Order: sequence, then C-alpha cells, then structure tokens
Amino acid sequence: MMTNQPKGYILAEIEITDAEVYPRYAQHVAPLVEKYGGRYLVRGGNPQAIEGERDLKRVALLEFPSIEQAKAFYYSPEYQAVAQYRWVAAKSALFLLQGA
Repeated sequence: MMTNQPKGYILAEIEITDAEVYPRYAQHVAPLVEKYGGRYLVRGGNPQAIEGERDLKRVALLEFPSIEQAKAFYYSPEYQAVAQYRWVAAKSALFLLQGA
C-alpha cells in the first residue's frame, strides 16, 4: 500500500540590502526550484503583521513534493552556489517546514 508523504516547504524571510546584486539570486534560483520539483506559493507577498510585532520586508514560501526534496534543493551544490548572491545582497532567515 502506497502512503502519501507530507510535502516539504521552505519559508524565507528576506530584507534586500543590495538591490543591484539581489536580482542575480532571483534569476538563478527559480530554475533550481523547478529542477527539484518545487514551486513558489508566495514570492514577495507584501507581508503585513496582523498579530504580534514583526516587520517583514519580503517573504517566499516554496513547496516541494516532500521534505527530502526540499532538503535536496537547499543542500545541492547548485543552490549553495546561487545562495551566495542572497548572502551578499540580503539579510535573511530560512526555515524548513514539513506539511501535515
């Protein structure tokens, strides 16, 4: 009997600090998300706090077929090379989430 695996998600909180470099990250990351079976559910998102105190500038929520695929994407040599652009051009925090 086949069981459905929970989906995997990556939630990113991003504040762009270098608007000239950040587009290089955005340009290169989208094809990698697709390569690893992922898709963007939210990209930018105009985040607005409705409870608590939080000043988010930008968020991204990526969905993958499984938590293993989300990890494979993040830890892949291709993504780690592209992530260098984000590390230089933004303050960010990424979270790996498992779906229900």
